Formats: sequence, C-alpha cells, structure tokens
Amino acid sequence: MHIPESLQDLADSEAVRFLKRPKTIVRLLAGVFSLVIFSSLLTDGYQNSVDSSQLHCVLNSSSLACSFAVGAGCLAFLTSLAFLALDASESRITNTHVKTALQLLDLILAVLWTGVWFAGFCFLANQWQHLPPKQFLVGSSSAKAAITFTFLCIPIWIGQAYLAVQDLKNDAPVPYKRSLDEGGVVLTTLSPPSATSLNYASSALSPYMAAPKGPRLAMMPDD
Repeated sequence: MHIPESLQDLADSEAVRFLKRPKTIVRLLAGVFSLVIFSSLLTDGYQNSVDSSQLHCVLNSSSLACSFAVGAGCLAFLTSLAFLALDASESRITNTHVKTALQLLDLILAVLWTGVWFAGFCFLANQWQHLPPKQFLVGSSSAKAAITFTFLCIPIWIGQAYLAVQDLKNDAPVPYKRSLDEGGVVLTTLSPPSATSLNYASSALSPYMAAPKGPRLAMMPDD
C-alpha cells in the first residue's frame, strides 16, 4: 500500500480525485439524504398520541406515509451505494456495451427517483399539513427532517440525471473511433473517376481504337 509522503501527494492520489468528482459528490449527498429520511422516521416516526398508547405515524397517523418514506429512503440509499461501487470500478469495465448499458440504467433510475421524491414530498407535506395540532408530543422534528430532505433529494437526483446524460454524450460510440485514435488509420471513401481521367484513358486507347482496318480479301469474278 502506497503511503503519500506529502499533502500534495495525498491530494493527487486516486482516491481523493475520485471523491472530488461531481458524480461522486452527488451520489454521496443522495445517499446521506436518503439515510436521514428513513433513519429519522425509524427512530421517532412512530409515537403514541396524547389520547392513546398505541403507536401511530407522526405524519397524520398515516402508516402509508411512514412506510413510503422508510422504504424509498432505504432503496435510494442502497442504489447510491451500488452506483458508487460501480463508479469506483469504472476503469476496469472495458466492454463498451456493458458500460453504455450501465450509463443508461443510471439515467433511467435517476429520472425515476426524481419523480418518486417529488411525489413523496407532495404526499408527506400534505399529510403533515393535515395533522391536528399537538396530537403528538414528540416526533415533529423527525417528520420535518424527513419532509425537508425529501425535497432536497429532488435536485440531487436531477443532477445525477444530468451527469448521466453528459456521460452518455462523452462516451457515445463512434464507428472506427478506437481504430482511428489508437492506430492512426485514416478511412477514406473512393471517389468516382473524374472527367480528366476518363479523357486520358480514352486518349490513351484512341490510337488502338482508331487504327485503320486492313483491306478485306474479295473474290474476283471470273472473266
């Protein structure tokens, strides 16, 4: 294991350069925000109301709201971790078809998660708005944190979709591009023969074509 000798070597190391990439930063933020969403509701999302000892979801006693936030947050967190691992091993993926398929999957998931978090924010905010005042003694801070970070997840996943589109544009397969870059092979197309070359060919063949023909032998009539 190589130990950097100075701060400059540490800053230029592969791990630091990987962490400084915009894609890595966005994925880390998406993972952290998702972690906050489902962890806050798992810890304080279910409380008993002032008039009952039974546990209810702090978002208007809607179990669907808490289940949605916990499930979506957990899945988004795992998705961010999975693509972080794929980004770390990106240099080892040499198959262009596999690489393009992963980039398309990244784009599709980013668009889907953007829609999921937008719908989730509207749903959670609506449940919180209809919550009767002072129904729960604790848990309001967890609910507010979940709603806030659900909203913040929307631009984060939009950024991931934008970066995925940029990756697809930069790594678009071009026919013979690898051969041109590596071997310096220039592909040219055959152009139709010009009029000059046709005239030259015709003039070169004209002496033979215009050569006088020999007299034909004819039978002389008998006297």
